[in-house]
Amino acid sequence: MKPIFSTAALACVAVLGACSSSDPAPAQDPVNVRPSFVAGVVARTAYDGIGNDLLTGGLGRTGLQAAAAPAFADASNPTAAELRTRAIYNNYRALLDLTPAGGFGTLYGPNVNAAGVATTGEGRIAGDEYIAYADDGTGRLNVTMMVQVPSTFNPAAACIVTATSSGSRGVYGAIGTSGEWGLKNGCAVAYTDKGTGNGAHDLTANQVNRIDGRLVAASAAAGVSQFTAALNDTQRTAFNAATPNRWAFKHAHSQTNPERDWGQNTLQAVQFAFFVLNEQLGAVNSAGQRLQTIRSDNTIVIASSVSNGAGAALAAAEADTTGLIDGIAVAEPQVQVAANPALTIRRGATTVPSNALSLLDFNTLANLYQPCAALAASVSAAPALAFLNAPRAGARCAALRANGLLAANTLAAQADESLARLRAGGVETDSDLLQASHYVFAVPAISITYANTYVRASVNDNLCGFSYAATNAGGTPTALATASAMQIFASGNGIPPTGGINVVNNNSVGGAVLDGNSISPSTNAQDLNFDGALCLRNLVTTTNSAALAAQASIAQVRQTGNLRGRPAIIVHGRSDALVPVNHSSRPYVGNNRILEGANSRLNYYEVTNAQHFDAFIGSAALAGYDTRYVPLHRYLIQALDLMLANLRTGAALPPSQVVRTTPRGGTPGAAPAITAANVPPIVAAPTAANAITFSSNVLTIPE
Repeated sequence: MKPIFSTAALACVAVLGACSSSDPAPAQDPVNVRPSFVAGVVARTAYDGIGNDLLTGGLGRTGLQAAAAPAFADASNPTAAELRTRAIYNNYRALLDLTPAGGFGTLYGPNVNAAGVATTGEGRIAGDEYIAYADDGTGRLNVTMMVQVPSTFNPAAACIVTATSSGSRGVYGAIGTSGEWGLKNGCAVAYTDKGTGNGAHDLTANQVNRIDGRLVAASAAAGVSQFTAALNDTQRTAFNAATPNRWAFKHAHSQTNPERDWGQNTLQAVQFAFFVLNEQLGAVNSAGQRLQTIRSDNTIVIASSVSNGAGAALAAAEADTTGLIDGIAVAEPQVQVAANPALTIRRGATTVPSNALSLLDFNTLANLYQPCAALAASVSAAPALAFLNAPRAGARCAALRANGLLAANTLAAQADESLARLRAGGVETDSDLLQASHYVFAVPAISITYANTYVRASVNDNLCGFSYAATNAGGTPTALATASAMQIFASGNGIPPTGGINVVNNNSVGGAVLDGNSISPSTNAQDLNFDGALCLRNLVTTTNSAALAAQASIAQVRQTGNLRGRPAIIVHGRSDALVPVNHSSRPYVGNNRILEGANSRLNYYEVTNAQHFDAFIGSAALAGYDTRYVPLHRYLIQALDLMLANLRTGAALPPSQVVRTTPRGGTPGAAPAITAANVPPIVAAPTAANAITFSSNVLTIPE
């Protein structure tokens, strides 16, 4: 546990009174210095918690739940403040189930206080918000950092929580997850978009986003844009002539492999938080300078977030050699570790068939086989199956067979074989019913974005024939409507299709068209772009130059599992089909135990009936999620509560365990309201049937 006051500040404070005249003067804290990586202006905005606030953008619980997004006075020229509010609205709804039946407003949400009690209030939080870039002086990185300091922040019990964005989202991406928890607990929250944020470049209009989300001419944002594609005027003109109306996105096209720096970006956000806290609250010396009164030795710092923001938190803890981070509490981390031949992972008595595949490896496997697997009779009750074009999915099955990637000869058998290949690839059977919805709404987009980022491809490369553009009713690339373009910061998630921008297959027979409508040249069929999916898969399975580049980048992002003995909690849903437990949390835990042995303080809680997208649970379009799955967010909150208690009071962390939940059941789309009984707590002493164990390099997860 850390002291809550600095040693220097207490050096001459007596138990009952002031120092005696014979006591030495206390050593003075160092002067507060702006970190060298902070680029440009640090913008500070105060929010009163009434008209506007840190947590909800002024919307409160009611506004966040409203079906209609907050309006713009002029949709073609939104203000920075309007973009911020809309971004908060969209990011909350993208990460959480905001329906009352799903638990919003009762189990979690702005109105549920730090003690877990649902209040009748709106949950607005007053305080100050600071935003700036982290950069290396080139203007190419421009990683957005943000620190929110709630009015309840107490320097005598200082705490900082990280909220690195999930997915490819902008800096508000984790506001509803670890951001909300931190603010409600009086902690400063250190956010970063980790260099993948929702930066977009309209290559035809040559417009880019500034840090506040406004879309402006690239010439007016030179060096201070979130992202500008690395094309000179001649290259951009030629690109636009060949492929008009295209967009570049930062995560896909920055050519920097930003994932390798996610841990460093998270640490920089923490350093930035200390800087702004002392600028606002630090003591002042006789020269009028702010001092470093709030420091790592008297402040609790918890690294947290979800998905690849959670992976960034783990990477930050591994990279932290100076003691900035005290503990880690994350959910469903997208974290990549190298396969360790010394490690065995078992579910019950069965050794898992595959573990520790890279994100690109598993995702391109899923992208190739999921459409066919979704046609298996055993998953005919899958949510969102109606969104999958069955004839085109059947054509994908045929293309796989024709190319020797399936052995079966009937459609039914090909679908079963495809599903079996996904299981053999390490996805749990608990995820079977998610294959259709994940293919329709997530997997192709992730495969394309991460392929580009790992290859370090330029937008000019059109890797595997893919590009990004708005499309018309026939699927042909067209200019994005002005209002949609101006709002992309608030409406987009940084990974097309998003904000009106779609994925285009440039190589389609007959010319560039919306990817799902395209005709593969090798098969002359509408098979959901089999050629493009195979090209992406070849980045893992071949040794061509693009594949070698991708594999080198993947090697740069692998983590070791060495948390340096820090207390840590990972919660993960067993049904996760996007970041399967066998390729993330389970091997990470196993590697940590091998490396740290008895010094390991990592606790792993695997939650049944929980999957990656809590927001899908409350979606009317995805009926069946509500009856089958519980919100993993409930367990991130518990993990953070447990970690704070451990760091403040030394309270023991519960041992690793399977948490067995109870789905709500009922009618798909109209499941009964969730109760605490559906999501039982992590327990201090799990039964043998629920205890996760590690012995002789074998990680055993109870059935």
